[in-house]
Amino acid sequence: MGALDGRVAVITGAGRGIGREHALLFAAEGAAVVVNDLGGANDGSGSDAGPAQEVVAEITAAGGKAVASTADVATWDGASRLVEQAVAEFGKLDVVVNNAGILRDAFLAGMTEAQWDAVIAVHLKGHAAVLHHAAAYWKARAKAGEPVAAAVINTASASGTTLPNAGQANYGAAKAGIAALTLVAAAELERYGVRVNAIAPIARTRLTLATPGMGAIFAQEVEEGEFDAFSPANIAPLVAYLATERCPHTGQVFAVQGGSIQLLRGWSVAETTETEDPWTIGEVGSRLSAWSPT
Repeated sequence: MGALDGRVAVITGAGRGIGREHALLFAAEGAAVVVNDLGGANDGSGSDAGPAQEVVAEITAAGGKAVASTADVATWDGASRLVEQAVAEFGKLDVVVNNAGILRDAFLAGMTEAQWDAVIAVHLKGHAAVLHHAAAYWKARAKAGEPVAAAVINTASASGTTLPNAGQANYGAAKAGIAALTLVAAAELERYGVRVNAIAPIARTRLTLATPGMGAIFAQEVEEGEFDAFSPANIAPLVAYLATERCPHTGQVFAVQGGSIQLLRGWSVAETTETEDPWTIGEVGSRLSAWSPT
């Protein structure tokens, strides 16, 4: 008996890399999976139905249940069609894994509007769009008196949480936004029986291999039989656990890499200074000078 028997999951960006590993493990654990992938290049250009279809073929060949989707989750309509497809094909929707992403790295001074907009659209809007339509579906079920035990797993990044990366203002901003979106969604959707968490994964994918300064690290060869700390397969078990019906966690962000899982916390108060009188610029400067810049 699988940990996800009877669950129906939508997984975006599931044609390659981390998303592909999610889809394979979910199916192996008994879930019916909608494998969503537009099939574009690293920068989001183009489309190809092949990656999603190949993952579906691999799942069905192993006896699992899966269908392919090439809906563009960066649009409200594409996200709607994705949710509708899951319900039409499998009768319901229990899990959303938002994983789709692209890269258009550039330093701020040279970044174009198109580079900014494309990354924000696929990552942040893509998460929000799927969340919106899935949330509306679950709300309607809950209001109708039907039991809901749903889960959403979003994909943030160290670039937007603990390790800001120069040249990734668009990507880091999107990923930080996803972490915040996760907390808000968890607070809103709990009343309908929906849990929302996020992961900040580090793994070898076509995107990380293409990231300047990181490609050489991720490309290191691993001897046969040795543990591959950068394998994307290391990420999927945490996501599968968070998708199980009885998992208690919600409103959390987990960093995950290799054999490590860390619970992250957001902004916290590091220092405080107060006054009973109106602030002056000089007084502000005097007070803050005692705080060491970080």
